[in-house]
Amino acid sequence: MFRISRLTDYGTLILVFLAGQERRLCSASEVATGTHVAQPTAQKLLKVLAKTGLVESARGADGGYRLARNPALITTAEILDALDGPVAITECSTDDGDCVLEPLCQVGSAWQKINSAIRVALSDITLADLGHPQANIPELDLTRNKDAHPTPVVDH
Repeated sequence: MFRISRLTDYGTLILVFLAGQERRLCSASEVATGTHVAQPTAQKLLKVLAKTGLVESARGADGGYRLARNPALITTAEILDALDGPVAITECSTDDGDCVLEPLCQVGSAWQKINSAIRVALSDITLADLGHPQANIPELDLTRNKDAHPTPVVDH
């Protein structure tokens, strides 16, 4: 099953919460309360998000966390990369993949094509879209135009 981790799910909730705060600094405690994510988990994720550049942090009594950029400029692909690493549905779908069967594999290029399509889909959805699911989220046309891609004829 292809699935994002629980921490990535929670990290996304945190980013959506921060997106709704209009660039106001929020404490880790406030983020935890606003997202219903346990405070230690929220703190851990905020540190990771700050380290990857999606969130800015400020120290001190009036410090806290806020998004580093406009939510419309942060893609779902960036969020997954920051929290889970690059999306790779198979070992050969990564640049540093290490599958001993790759040179002999008959399906690897198909998996790589599928992985690329997933990456494009994740890049088309932004944090702003995630925060407003009732809004007009871009729809992907995954149907194939039969005229544009005819089935090849094989002579026997």
